[in-house]
Amino acid sequence: MKVTISKLHSYKNNKKITMITAYDALFAKMFDNIIDTILVGDSLNMSFYGENDTVSATLEQMIYHTKAVCNGAKNAYIISDMPFGTYQTPQNALINATKIFKETKADAIKLEGGKEKAQTIKLLTDNAIAVVAHIGLMPQFSRSEGGYKVKGKDEQSKIKLLEDAKALEEAGAVMLVIEGVKEEVAQEITKNLKIPVIGIGAGRYTDGQVLVWSDMLGFFDEFKPKFVKRYLNGAEIVKNAVKNYINDVEDSKFPTEAEIY
Repeated sequence: MKVTISKLHSYKNNKKITMITAYDALFAKMFDNIIDTILVGDSLNMSFYGENDTVSATLEQMIYHTKAVCNGAKNAYIISDMPFGTYQTPQNALINATKIFKETKADAIKLEGGKEKAQTIKLLTDNAIAVVAHIGLMPQFSRSEGGYKVKGKDEQSKIKLLEDAKALEEAGAVMLVIEGVKEEVAQEITKNLKIPVIGIGAGRYTDGQVLVWSDMLGFFDEFKPKFVKRYLNGAEIVKNAVKNYINDVEDSKFPTEAEIY
């Protein structure tokens, strides 16, 4: 059964929401029916394309991968990231978000930014485009901020995050992703909002959690962020399987009678 935003809102204070990233139909199909929401994240620029940050992801790439995910997942609530440079102004955001909605079956788009993005979110929601907001550590800001920095460490930062969250909810955001924030701050924000708050590196008390699939399944093994729990040693399993294939080919053990016509 298709997960809707109404269903996700009904989970607030009742059931934790689960979210995972996906970039293609194959993994989206595997995640579908067992996960609530799939984020087609611009994180694909790092985990899929091998870049150092998310900034160079393009609108065309995001549309391509969102189409693929929508082809694989029929029931999960699907969110497509707006890449860097596609929502500098409200009108610019409307043009590009409309393009995503027209060319894919995404249920919502996600954009990064605090209360300065409230006007943008209002314009999008007024034009039938559901928006998931994203505050705290914002990957698209990594270059300008000199890296990935945890937020909410002092009173000033805490107050700003609270103000941002309330402003974005009032503007019409249907959900909020909060990343890289002190647990007690994320907890307070979650309590003060009516919309679901999804955490990543934001502690235990949000309405749900999101992880990048390649981090969670251990396929990206160059480093492990503190907030990631690995549920599978994916890279090791795949490498061992490929080694077994190589050995079978070299030793003439593949193909066997079972694999020939």
